[in-house]
Amino acid sequence: MQWRTDILGDDFQACTFEAVSPDGVLRTATLVRHTPLPPAPSVLPARAVLFLHGWSDYFFNEELAEFWAGQGFEFFALDMHNHGRSLRPGTHGGYVADLDNYDAEITAALGIIGSLRPGATPRRVTLMGHSTGGLIAALWADRHPGMVSQLVLDSPWLEVHGSPALRRAARTMVEPFARFWPESVIRLPERAFYWRSISSAAEGEWALDDAYRPPHAFPVRAGWLSAVLAGQSRVARGLNIDVPILVLISGASANGMFWKESMRSTDAVLDVNTIALRALSLGRTVTLERIDGALHDVFLSAPRVRADAYARLSRWIRAYVYD
Repeated sequence: MQWRTDILGDDFQACTFEAVSPDGVLRTATLVRHTPLPPAPSVLPARAVLFLHGWSDYFFNEELAEFWAGQGFEFFALDMHNHGRSLRPGTHGGYVADLDNYDAEITAALGIIGSLRPGATPRRVTLMGHSTGGLIAALWADRHPGMVSQLVLDSPWLEVHGSPALRRAARTMVEPFARFWPESVIRLPERAFYWRSISSAAEGEWALDDAYRPPHAFPVRAGWLSAVLAGQSRVARGLNIDVPILVLISGASANGMFWKESMRSTDAVLDVNTIALRALSLGRTVTLERIDGALHDVFLSAPRVRADAYARLSRWIRAYVYD
């Protein structure tokens, strides 16, 4: 396994690896780790966190890594296949036909994390996911009991806007296209409101690589949308995640076809009330934190708001992680 200096600078390293997905296809993923002062293997933290980004996204939040390091964790992030550092020529950005196809690279990443402390007591790993990455993380944790110790979900995309009936209707409409033309593009209105609120190239404070995180996101393809809807249907039927779960969401949503000033301090992507209700379907121990003024990624919100989010996350860590 060859680590190299990451695009984020000397405090981060990355390694690219391949994993065979359940469908038999070999796919490329990239594991990033925070290494401000590389310690000897014998003194590496006994706890680690693995972060999964959202759709049409990649890992870039250095502040998040520094927070977890301050809590006594070694921080890792996975740029999943067809995303960010793992994008390859000739592939569709963000595309996956089945969310289970991420299983192999997540499992492999955990194996790499464990291999960094040879002979030591196995690490206790917290899995963290944002948006679609939160949906992927929840489904993975449900299918792989005992492999992680906690689950942290940042605005997970657990359900579509409105009622489950809308999801069922959408799935019925997209299914024929997903079956016969899975890579066909579904023409939807393009909105860059969330990107506008976070990118330093617009009105936000975060430096984004537009090749990795396009302002209008990657094209929505039938197979990908069908995979997400199928995953949300599994959540609706109820999961049985057996570890403590923290779900962080904004206090309000702001949707629509035109920019509104309220989108600077709300979730402009998801229906947070629907997500709050669906979170109860994840497992037996679920903590919900609603953060006033938060964006879709609560840890990209205004400094005061994300300070609140970090304080709530720190409180939860003290309650559910530390022995």
